[in-house]
Amino acid sequence: MKKTLAKLLEPKLLTFIKKEGYKKADFFKDSLAGLSVAIVALPLAMAIAIASNLPPERGVFTAIVAGFLISVLGGSRYQIGGPTAAFIVTVAMVAMKHGYEGLVLATAMAGVLLIIMAFARAGELIKFIPYPVVTGFTSGIALLIVFSQLRDFFGLSVETMPPDFIDKLILYATHLHETNPFAVIVALLSIGVIVVLKKSYPKIPGSIVVVALSGLAVWFLGIPIDTIESRFGQIPAMLPSPSFPDITFAKMRLLFPDAVTIAILAAIESLLSAVVADAMAGTRHKPNTELMAQGVANIGSSLFGGLPATGAIARTATNVKAGAISPVSGIMHAVWLFLFMVLLSPLIVKVPLAALSAILIVVAWNMSEIKHVKAIMKAPKADRVVLFVTFALTVLVDLNFAIQAGIALSAMLFIHAMMKAVKIKPYAEEDDEESEDLDATSKKTVPQGVEVYEIQGPLFFGIAERLVDTLNLLQAPPKVFILRLRRVPIIDAAGLHALEVLHQRLHEQDAVLILSGVNRTIQEHLRKSRLDKVIGEENIVDHIDRALERASTLL
Repeated sequence: MKKTLAKLLEPKLLTFIKKEGYKKADFFKDSLAGLSVAIVALPLAMAIAIASNLPPERGVFTAIVAGFLISVLGGSRYQIGGPTAAFIVTVAMVAMKHGYEGLVLATAMAGVLLIIMAFARAGELIKFIPYPVVTGFTSGIALLIVFSQLRDFFGLSVETMPPDFIDKLILYATHLHETNPFAVIVALLSIGVIVVLKKSYPKIPGSIVVVALSGLAVWFLGIPIDTIESRFGQIPAMLPSPSFPDITFAKMRLLFPDAVTIAILAAIESLLSAVVADAMAGTRHKPNTELMAQGVANIGSSLFGGLPATGAIARTATNVKAGAISPVSGIMHAVWLFLFMVLLSPLIVKVPLAALSAILIVVAWNMSEIKHVKAIMKAPKADRVVLFVTFALTVLVDLNFAIQAGIALSAMLFIHAMMKAVKIKPYAEEDDEESEDLDATSKKTVPQGVEVYEIQGPLFFGIAERLVDTLNLLQAPPKVFILRLRRVPIIDAAGLHALEVLHQRLHEQDAVLILSGVNRTIQEHLRKSRLDKVIGEENIVDHIDRALERASTLL
């Protein structure tokens, strides 16, 4: 068991080196790929931190520390870790309610939860979160990101931003007359540059071009708009010493819901990013190893003054396109970012906030899942309902509640659909599809006083009441009631109870219940619940012919 678990959580870096080795030429390619990713990651890391109402260096610290740990310990060959736009809303809310120390503790707790998920082998379970739920909250986050950036986009002189969407909307409406036209021009030109470069020169990272050009323009032309320096001052040229806030049980209990949200987001986005990398490069990631790495990375990020981290889809895709060979490219991406911070921090602070807001608005548009939303609009009504409910709750309430409600609603709608799909019918209602079925009840001789019903589908709590009510449909109570279960793959506790109630009601009418076509799984459940003793082992058979023989004997 230990060996199996150790193999399961073995980092992809170690697996890759064992299988394929590592050469100097590979290191050169990984270093260049890491440089390409670092150029993209630097402005994004700062923009995400600023959008979360925190100093820009927090984002850079996260990209360096978490990015390094995720690549060293992760289960994906190409995964790039760091702060992502999906966390902006949650991070801003936690920091506003509990301060930065509260955010640090919530991030560390999320890291522990991710490690527990890895040991519990929950990596495969993330895929069971319904697609409309993922699309709904991702689209909702994208809209919230756009609204969080309108202050810097329009250059408004608003010191603190309210956390709620409606309050932001009202605040923008009342301060729109303060719009700085220079900020709007810089932001629009920045978006234009990113879009044009993506279409015409996709290999050139638009974000770094925008940061460089806008910073130079503001510096040399003296354009009157806010920059990183004017709002936050200088940024450190070195990582801080590791530190951790005081931990109390009361704080942990208060922050636990936020930690769960961060852990779920980190798990979902990191595994989605790993899937994207696999699709691009033809590889296979190790989901539980990835969760372990995400957990350690979030704990590490919290120790070094960072933010929550996860796998970044856009940066991971850039890594693959840049010709990365192994997880060493992600390690080098962190090294390059560290060098940028040490050598270029006096220049980085000249970047205008309007340009960073433009970068995040483009990121939000890419996150908005417009194509996926359109696809779901053509899907069944239940999926559309889940999408809109999750989206609305993400925007108007909070992400944690939106995910819970979306999953719960998906489950209820699925159960309703399953209830409609399961059929309980007498042999007189057998359809044309059963005309070629040699074991169809209509092809058998059913004695007088015997009723035969068949269940098609799982016998679970959703249809248990319908099964019991079947007796009410009969004009006269039968002497023998045969219930065919040959097309029942599974049964739950409610289904077993329904069989027991059905047996009792028939017994009160001096009738006998016979179960036909019982598979081994259901037979085992009947045995464990001792229902086989109640119904009678002789009344539980594996084929309709034996059920009819038993009925004839009883008659």
